[in-house]
Parts: sequence; structure tokens; C-alpha cells
Amino acid sequence: MGREPGPGAPPPLLIACALGIERFALRGGDRGGAPGPVTVVRTGMGPDRARDAVSRALGEEGWRDAAVIASGFCAGLAPGMHPGDLVVADETRSPDGTTSCAGTELLVKALVRAVPGRAVHTGPLVGSDHVVRGPERAALRATGAIAVDMESAATLRTARGVPGLVGGPDARPVAAVRVVVDAPEHELVRIGTVRGGISAFRVLRAVLPAFFEWHRSLLLPRR
Repeated sequence: MGREPGPGAPPPLLIACALGIERFALRGGDRGGAPGPVTVVRTGMGPDRARDAVSRALGEEGWRDAAVIASGFCAGLAPGMHPGDLVVADETRSPDGTTSCAGTELLVKALVRAVPGRAVHTGPLVGSDHVVRGPERAALRATGAIAVDMESAATLRTARGVPGLVGGPDARPVAAVRVVVDAPEHELVRIGTVRGGISAFRVLRAVLPAFFEWHRSLLLPRR
């Protein structure tokens, strides 16, 4: 975990990602402007690992009332998406249900400022327990989803289910921001060895100021 919040400190921000390269990018970003303690938790791949890691992290002393952002890379579903595009979920979907996200419009505006020139797409982000390719990707697109990854839906649903907040777990601010690493016309094999993957890494490294702006805007007295 990151620095433990002290007495009277603002509620902390927990950023969850699956891969080491995602954590490296997020930890290497600009930490200036964080309104409170921040930690980047690597969950491991897949929804089960995401659930376990987020439950453990929010069970730590001082982190029970943390806001939560699921971040990292994703597969774009919409035609015209490119590696390095950003996806801000207005909701995440999985077989377990749908989780609405907080402050979506604010996040979009903050990301436009933080990563100028990059397209930002907003819509449903769907969860899968495996890498999605070809026809399955088209089928998910037909449901209205704009992107897919394996951890965001599980991360946010778990965060909303962990007690600790005044007002109940539904009071916890949650969001999902992903960087497209492959898309229908740009399928990639390995993240770090192709131009699109490198572009996505650079974008992910630049998003922290937007996360901090979102966090700061949603800070409300919870105790």
C-alpha cells in the first residue's frame, strides 16, 4: 500500500491495475496535486484476482473509505478507435451486474487537459474473464459497449460492496479509465513491443493529474 492516511487526512485514492507495466506507468506519473494519500495496487489479471486484491486493499487500516479508480489498458470495440485513445466508463458491466461511475464528465474534461490531442471515448465498459478477439469483440460492441477489459467491472463492483463508508458502500466514488492498446483495426500481440503499445504506455503515464482532479472534486465529509 501507499502512505497511510493520518488523522484528519482527506479520504485516500486507490488506483487498481492488473499488469506490472500498467503499475510502472501509473507510479511513474506526476504525483503533484494529489489532495490526499494515493496508492497504485497491482491486482493481477482477471476478475477473480481483481476482487481479491481490491477487497484486501480496502480492508487495510486507513483505506476503507478510499475512492477507487480502475485503470490500465483495454481493447477498444468501436470502429475508428486507435491505440492511445482513452476510454472513460459511464458504467461497467459484467455477469454480476452493472456499476455506475461517478464524475464521468469531469474526468473527460480533466483528461482532455492532461493528455491534449488524444481522443476520449465515453460509454459502457464491459468485463470479460478472457482476452476478447474477432467475432466476440463485434458481439460485445452490438450490446452498446465501447471497450472491454478483464478487471474494471470486478474492481468497481467489489469496491462498491466493501463496507466502511458513512452512507454505505454505494457512497464510495468509483471510476474506470482505460487506454486503448488494441482496437478492431489495430489488434496487437504484445503490449511492449509495438508502436501502439508504446503509445498507450505514454498516455497512461500522463493521466494522474486528471485522476487527482476527479478525486479532489468528489471529496466530501464522510465521517
